[in-house]
Amino acid sequence: MPKKGNRKRLKFRAGDVCSESVTVADFANADPAIVKSGRVKKAVANAVEKEVKLLCGLEASQGAVQEVLSSAVSVTQDALESSDELDPEEDGENETKVARKKKTKRRKESSESSDGGEYPVDIWLVLSSYIRPEDVCRFALICRNAWTVTCTAAFWTRLYRRHYSIDTDLPFHLQRDSSDRMRCLRACVIRSLFHLYKPFTLRISKIPVLPESTPTTLLNCKCLLFWVQKVPEAMWEFNFKFLKQAHSKNGSGKSLRMPRQYEDVHTNPDSDCYLLQVTTLNFIFTPVVMGMTLNLFTINVSTDMRHHRVRLVFQDSPLQRGRRRGEQGGMQVVLDPVHSVRLMDWWHPQYPSFSYT
Repeated sequence: MPKKGNRKRLKFRAGDVCSESVTVADFANADPAIVKSGRVKKAVANAVEKEVKLLCGLEASQGAVQEVLSSAVSVTQDALESSDELDPEEDGENETKVARKKKTKRRKESSESSDGGEYPVDIWLVLSSYIRPEDVCRFALICRNAWTVTCTAAFWTRLYRRHYSIDTDLPFHLQRDSSDRMRCLRACVIRSLFHLYKPFTLRISKIPVLPESTPTTLLNCKCLLFWVQKVPEAMWEFNFKFLKQAHSKNGSGKSLRMPRQYEDVHTNPDSDCYLLQVTTLNFIFTPVVMGMTLNLFTINVSTDMRHHRVRLVFQDSPLQRGRRRGEQGGMQVVLDPVHSVRLMDWWHPQYPSFSYT
């Protein structure tokens, strides 16, 4: 077996070529990495062409020269096929070497192209005046300075004034005068956009009255508030305000720190809160569940097969990881018959408003 990696490339000199010295060995022993395309080297082709002209005379036809060159190419291709059949392992090694060289070259090019200029915050603040509300997250992910711009009060104030319309009926706490205060400015602007910005209002209008599947967002959430109110058409509305409980993470993750001067801008007491609104056809007595953790939430078909039935199971403590949810025990709330079920985030237009002071 020939040793791998000890193969040397053959050196070629144009003066060594003649009618007697051009042999099959010149092609069969050539480096497959060089002649893999099946073409003859330019120096070899020129030397062979010169030798043919000397043998045939200066008036040799161009067709004869082309025939000699085509025969040389065919010999090279046959030699390549035979070399691939005889030593496929060495050919594979050469391919891997070439691939590694290409990868290192690409890495060098990418490292060179990654070096770029850093633009000041003022330029990013000017560019932020031309982005859409749904592209704020993408804009903040460009670089650190772009993210810093999205933390400023000027960014959110300009975004609000750009889409504000005096014809739109806004709640009192979302009026234009409220955008001048710093505290909870970001939350107020986002909630206002769901009244002012048409793509956001269309997104809200497409939410069905009853979810297609039971939402799992509220599981292991703590019930902060619970109230019941009568609505038109002789229906009753049961409202449950939940708080998403944060799990302790192992290790310290690196994250960008909010600038201190803009902490009030990003303050949002309802950032991790949800509102479950269940509308029933009649009043149903329910126990007090404030301060308890939701363990089970199901939406099924009612017994009359015309409406739906909502079942909530609360526990005194949150469910630990790795344990199954037990249906036995705890406080149970059953609402039947149900007309509609809505799960709202804090930015929903129908989410209850609280004074941000």
